[in-house]
Order: sequence, then structure tokens, then C-alpha cells
Amino acid sequence: MRILFVGMPDSVHTARSINQVADLGWDLHLFSSTWGAPHHELRNITVYNISYSRPKKLSRNVRLKGLSPTRTGGPWLIGIVPYSFWLERVIRWLKPDIIHSMEIQHAGYLTLEAKMRLKGPFPPWIVTNWGSDIYLFGRLSEHENKIKAVMSSCDYYSCECHRDVDLARDFGFQGEVLGVWPNAGGFDLNRLRQFRQPGAPSTRRLIALKGYQHWGGRALVGLRAIELCEDVLQDYRVAVYTANPEVKIAAELASRSTGIPIEIVPSCSHEEMLRLHGRARVSIGLSISDAISTSFLEAMIMGSFPVQSNTGCGDEWVRDGETGILVAPNDPEMVAAAIRRSVTDDELVDRAAESNARVAAERLDYSVIQPRVIEMYMRVMGSKGSRYDGSSAW
Repeated sequence: MRILFVGMPDSVHTARSINQVADLGWDLHLFSSTWGAPHHELRNITVYNISYSRPKKLSRNVRLKGLSPTRTGGPWLIGIVPYSFWLERVIRWLKPDIIHSMEIQHAGYLTLEAKMRLKGPFPPWIVTNWGSDIYLFGRLSEHENKIKAVMSSCDYYSCECHRDVDLARDFGFQGEVLGVWPNAGGFDLNRLRQFRQPGAPSTRRLIALKGYQHWGGRALVGLRAIELCEDVLQDYRVAVYTANPEVKIAAELASRSTGIPIEIVPSCSHEEMLRLHGRARVSIGLSISDAISTSFLEAMIMGSFPVQSNTGCGDEWVRDGETGILVAPNDPEMVAAAIRRSVTDDELVDRAAESNARVAAERLDYSVIQPRVIEMYMRVMGSKGSRYDGSSAW
């Protein structure tokens, strides 16, 4: 089976999603929808990457091809020729059995342009919705019609939220929904147990806060909520990870004004991030839009009580007020109330950890998700018969 993925080459989510099928002997290719070197976790794949320099280190069995100055005639030509031109040529040359666009605003739009340029038979096309691709961007005038064009043109769809299945239909999708599960795949739950602090989660004295503050992230709201909980957090530490510069400044000021130790977690490995959630009593993630946040799932797995914005699909994973608390991302008073409850109710966080561990075993283990992903591609391959027979343009 030959699959052409279209996605962000430097994204860990791209790498982990593809790696679920990387060891099956399939012929895998990735056309880069954005600039960036291939992520170091990618393996057993050919990457078509517009870049002027070769990455210092390539992962195991990753081959770089194509769109470089030596192939195109120079950087100036890349700027003149539409990016979709190169994707169209790769499709004609590869004749893939399946095309899988991983994300919509870059990969989906790009694949649609290539399909329109091809003006003929097109391989079965899967579109996977990432994060805010539909839920937020679908409400913006610049993107609404583009999303409709993608959704009405693709054959298959997958996503992380049942909410987004309904939205896809609203935007004109008439094909087959292949599944609803985390885009980055499952977790090795047996291995992850070693990263959890021993004992009940209620004995932990750490609060983890996701530090994104940008068009979507609302870490500053989280810091303000922590200030409002000064009286119940004197025995706690706060760890802010993936912090933006403005968040670092606000965190230092909040620590000085409250006396609560607030540390900025430097860039770290995935294992270290899991250990952080495994030491936290509460993990806070706030954003005006999301699908299923990976950090939210990691908190569930590691026994940390999740306080998550209600603008994702956390309600499809936890029972609000019982196994997590969902909050308005712009309301520090509401976030503060959630923090206050979760640090003063030991029984709440311990019961939640037990329940979330059962949910993780049923829905998040790698052994549960990987077979579904493999079956997804086999189903698409089987329903469409033999390989697409495009004409070579190289």
C-alpha cells in the first residue's frame, strides 16, 4: 500500500500519527505542507520537503526527496511556482493508493488546490481535522468557504471529537467518517506508569499550567486564577510549561505578589512532560478553541486532576465536576473556583484518577488505537480497488 501524507513535517503529532503504520512494510511518503525539517521521531518514510539545506540529523530510514534548489532551479522558482504545482507532480509520479491530509488550513487547502490542478482521476482522499480546524476557523469569513470546498471534495474524514463530525457534515462533507480518536495515536500505558509519583494524587502538591498565550491559549487567565487562590495554595508549587515570554513575566510577578513558588519549565522531552503531570495534583489547560488537547489526555493518564477549558471536547472524556472540571477560558473567577475545589477535596481527585485510568485503558492505549488506524487504511484501500492510474509528469 502506498500512502501519500500531506502534513507538517516538523510536528510531533504528524510523526506519531504516521508511526502507527511505519513498521508494516507499506510505502509511505510525506509531502510537507509547511516549512520545517522532518521531525526526529519520523521513520521509514520518504519526505518531500521545500528546504534549502539538509537537516543535520535524519531519523531512521527517512529519505529526503525533491523540492530543493538543485531540483527546482533555485529558491526564486519556488516562490514563482505555486506550492500546489509540486504536490500535483508528486501525485502524478507516485500514483498513491491513498492521500491523507493531516490538518486542514495548510494540508487540506493545499491538497484541494492540487486536486483542482490535476483535473482528472484523484486518489481516495482522507482529511483529518486537527484542533481548531473547523470549530474555530469555520467561524471566520476568510476560511469558511475554503473549509466547505475541502469538506465537499474529500472522500473520507477522521477527527478527535464527535462534535467535529457534526460540523463536518454542516460544511458539506458527504463521505465516510472513518473514526474518532486522538490524532497523535495511543500511549504505552504500561510504560507510562513508571513516570507517576507513588501514592494517591491527593498527596501531590504541584499545579501544572499550560503556558500558551496567543490567539488560542489563555495562560494569563490561569495565572490570575492562581493569584485568586493564594490562600489555599501556600503549600503548593506551580509549574508553567511551554510558556510564552509574556507568561514568564506574569508568572514571576504573580509569584512575588502571592509568595507561591511558580517555576517556568524549560523545554523538555516528552518523558519529562509526562513526569510533570505524574507529580501534579491538578493540570490546567486553557484555550478558546481546541479538539482534544494532548496535555489534557496526558493529565488523565498520569492521575492529575484536569481543569480544562470547555471549548474543546473534554466533555467527551470526563464527567464535568466529577472526573475533571470544564471552565470558560476567559473567566479567571470560574477557573479559580475549579482550582480551589480540586486542591481542597482529596476524595474528588483520588476518585477521578481511578475513573480516568479506566477510561485511558479503554480508549487511549496504543494497543487499542493502532489496530483501528490500520483498519482505517485497509478499509479505504479495499473500497477503492486498484491503485490510482495517473499519468507520470516527471
